[in-house]
Formats: sequence, structure tokens, C-alpha cells
Amino acid sequence: MNTFFSADYVLPVIGEAVKNGVVEITENGVICNIYAPDDSILAGKTIKRHNGIIVPGFVNAHCHLELSHMAGVIPKLTGLVPFLQQVISLRAATKHQVQKAMKAADKQLYEHGIVAVGDHANTAISATIKADSKIHYHTFVEVLGFEPEQAHQKLAEAKDIANQFDKRATSITAHAPYSVSKELFKLLDDEAAKLKMPLSIHNQESEDENRLFRYKSGQFLDFYQALGREITDFKAQARNSLQTFMPYLSRQTPTLLVHNTYTSAKDIFFIERQGRNVTWCFCPNANLYIEGTLPKVGNFTHYQHKIALGTDSLASNDRLCILSELKTIHQHFPDLSLLETIKWATINGAEFLGIAAYYGSLERGKAPGLNLLKHTNGLTLTPDTEVVRLI
Repeated sequence: MNTFFSADYVLPVIGEAVKNGVVEITENGVICNIYAPDDSILAGKTIKRHNGIIVPGFVNAHCHLELSHMAGVIPKLTGLVPFLQQVISLRAATKHQVQKAMKAADKQLYEHGIVAVGDHANTAISATIKADSKIHYHTFVEVLGFEPEQAHQKLAEAKDIANQFDKRATSITAHAPYSVSKELFKLLDDEAAKLKMPLSIHNQESEDENRLFRYKSGQFLDFYQALGREITDFKAQARNSLQTFMPYLSRQTPTLLVHNTYTSAKDIFFIERQGRNVTWCFCPNANLYIEGTLPKVGNFTHYQHKIALGTDSLASNDRLCILSELKTIHQHFPDLSLLETIKWATINGAEFLGIAAYYGSLERGKAPGLNLLKHTNGLTLTPDTEVVRLI
């Protein structure tokens, strides 16, 4: 038997908001239609009415499920390099501890109305959790390897890990420009093209990343020394990291650039000029947690590039909640419209992950999940807005 849900507004994402609209949905969660409140087909129907805004299930484009056991371990505002050093030194835990924390994190994601996640993994420890989850996961097996001579070995090791996940939703990707050699970037691009899978890369999360590539200076030199890594052959490029590593990838490769806290207007224009298949992913709460600053969002919206949202991990966030990320965005950039940012939280991430046929918008035939945003003001979020999962 089909169910009819209504709220002050139904926000399909694709198309206009419907005031007092009604969503018809099957027992299996498939959208049948969206109706205006006076549609004759609704006569005699039992309608579940709510105050607020009905939206599709959220898509979390960037997460690290396997760091969930590090919740609250690293203090805020350390800066990126000290944060990375503490992740490396403090992440050790028993398999039971890690899996228990991941299971709780998966439950939290679900309860916060998230239906799909792009998740970075360094090991296969999350494979069972994902296989049993109600959430759709696309796993990005993350490769680190700054030494050129190790590129083929690093890719082979990553393939062994990737084989333990669902091959239909698994990519092998670079961790970040400062942790992957040119040779390894090219191998990863070839692998992505062969498997027709996207890449997801941490980008310009710290100004020290740009200093490294422009001048071969900054905190990353101490980072490499502490790790015992030799970077004698690395040469300053006199340009930011993004403009250095993106030419190693083909223009057609779907690429999620994550964080972009220190991405300049020139960097964005560089992507625009080359016509690359890039989606920008913001994780605002993690940016505030680690660096205490946010990307210059207006520079990205100027070019009408696709933007998605992520939570990052519980090591750098107090919660795994896309609504919380939306609220932070609107608090700091009040001129943005929810009609635009809801795309960041839904369809843009779904399109990047290749699942937009099922998720990301309230369209007939899709099963995207159904969220209610309570305590809203018209089509505006408030500090008290909460998400309730309707299905």
C-alpha cells in the first residue's frame, strides 16, 4: 500500500519547491509522484502531514568510517600537519574497538538521514560493516606513496584491499598531492579509466600544502623528516598543489576534490579553463575543527561548478551529519539559498558517485530516501532545524 507524505514544502531538488506538496511513495520506498495539495487524485487519501520541509535522503560525499574510534581523541585547531601526525600516532586500536566504533558511526549516519556515502579506506576493516549496512557505500581505497620507485608496489597493495569490497562501488584513489608521487598519480588515473570509476582526493586543506609545492618550504618538510621520508628529488613548482597534480590526470576522469580550504580563485579558474570533470566537496565542520577556517565558497559558486558536501571523519568532526554541514554553510554564507545548497547535500554527490538513477532527488522511479527538516522558517534553515528520517 502506498503512503502519502506532506509538509509545508516538498523540495524535489530537481524542479521547483512545492508548497504543501504531497509525495506518494511505495512500500519499497520508490517515488510514485509529487502532487500539488489540490490535486484531485488526493481525494479520500490518508496523508501524513508534517511541519517543515521534505527533502531526499542526504549523500555524504566524503567520510572516513575507519577513523570512527578516534572521536574526540585529537584536540581542535591543531592545524593540518599536527593533525595528520596525531592520526598516524594515535589511530592504533584493537579490531573490536575499530569495528564497534564503525558500527555506531554507520548507525549515526543512517539516523541523520544519510542514504549514500563516499568513504575513504586504508584497510579492508570496514568491508563487513558496509556489506551489512542499509546505506550505499562507495569505497575509495586510499593510496599513499611519495617515492616514485614504489608506485607499482603501492598500487598492487591497494588492489588487494579493493578486492575485499564490492567491485561495483570501489575505486582506488590518491590520498593527497603531498602524499602521492607523479608516477603513482598516473597509474591511479589509468586504473580509474580502465574500471570507469571516479577518484576522490584531499585538496589544499592547508596553506602548507601550497607552500610545499610553490617553494618547497613549510611544515610538510618536518612531516616528511619525522616519517623518515626522503624528498630530495622533489622540486618546487612555483605554483599551487592543484595546478601541479591535476595535469597528471586525464580531463575526463571524474574527480572529487575534497576540502579546498586554501584553493585560490586562480586555481578554480585553472579547472574551469581546462574543462575538467571536477566536483568540489566541502567539509565545513572538519575545516573549522582542524584549521579554524572555511573555503571561499563564493569563488566556487561564481563558476557554477558542482559542489558536494561531506562530513570527514569523527576524528575531525563532532558528528556525521550532512544537515549540520548545511547549517554551518548557511551560518557563514547567509546569502546562499537552500534551493541551491540542497543540491550539494543530495544530487551532486549522487551524480559524482554514479548513483543518481536511484538517489539524490525526489523523482518518479527513484528510491532516494525521505527526510523531514523540522523547525525551519519557510525555505530557510534555522539553528534549531533537525532532520527526521521518514523512510
